[in-house]
Amino acid sequence: MNEKIKKIEDKQLKAVVPEFHVGDTVKVDVRVIEGKRERIQVFEGTVLKIQGTGARKTFTVRKISNGIGVERTFPIHSPKIENVTVVRQGKVRRAKLNYLRDRVGKAAKVKEKKRV
Repeated sequence: MNEKIKKIEDKQLKAVVPEFHVGDTVKVDVRVIEGKRERIQVFEGTVLKIQGTGARKTFTVRKISNGIGVERTFPIHSPKIENVTVVRQGKVRRAKLNYLRDRVGKAAKVKEKKRV
């Protein structure tokens, strides 16, 4: 990668990156600006995939809202991401959980990892 681009991207990295994995159920606090007001909106769902490296690293979260699947991709180092909280740790054996898109109801659940 070009050195100039790398220097610019390194300045944009967050000092503290939240720790979560694919299959975890997370709450993502996103800053939303509506007109002149700013508020925090919570998006809760299962992490389907994590991809990229450095400042371009993103993660995709999927939730079911009114019977319709909603996916949202967030850049990890974005200033609009306020906080990422892990609600449940999932037990998965895949890096990308694309098969969950075809599942409905209980079949779309991910088993919870047993805590030791």
